[in-house]
Amino acid sequence: MGAPRKVKIAAAAAAGIAITAIAALAAPLPVSWRDQASDYDINRLQLLEQWREKAVWEAQHYSDSKGDFNAIREALEPQGRTVPAAALVGNWHCRNMKMGGVNAYIVYRWFNCSIRAVNGGLFLQKNDGSLRTEGFLYPENGAWIYLGAQSALGEPWHRYSGRTASVGAPATPDDQIGLLSGIGNNRLRLEIPGPVEESSYDIIEFAR
Repeated sequence: MGAPRKVKIAAAAAAGIAITAIAALAAPLPVSWRDQASDYDINRLQLLEQWREKAVWEAQHYSDSKGDFNAIREALEPQGRTVPAAALVGNWHCRNMKMGGVNAYIVYRWFNCSIRAVNGGLFLQKNDGSLRTEGFLYPENGAWIYLGAQSALGEPWHRYSGRTASVGAPATPDDQIGLLSGIGNNRLRLEIPGPVEESSYDIIEFAR
């Protein structure tokens, strides 16, 4: 697998997206993702490259794998590309990939996802499968920062808790922070470093 790129996380531009609430969401979100991201999550995003390297090693050395590792390789190897907001909006097919932690790796089947324009912002949602994911995307140096949460099927949708995580706890199992970038024609990669439970590194691949 090719050498992972250096990930640089700088302060969000003052002219970032203004995201306000929709019917299912309680309150407007800050313009900058840093205004609501916990210190724990900012740190794991800054260490994305190290989390990735650790997870790739575990995927290659642990047992109990499921699926085709080539799918992970093909999602990770491309250099991330800038994707304009207009190109993100719409319906997508998406699949989760998990590396390290409990298992070597797991590649799940394809489900339905969407990225919608919401009051001037972008809202990502995966509502199929046993685990659902939703959250907002923020522009950052030609890429997109994702702040969201996962919830099990049958549970209420969870929101990113950020600086209010578990009334002072540094992180919750449901919170997610990630980096979304383009990896080809109508292909995206959302990298989620250091999930609190189960795995060391998650990838959600998007295609259409």
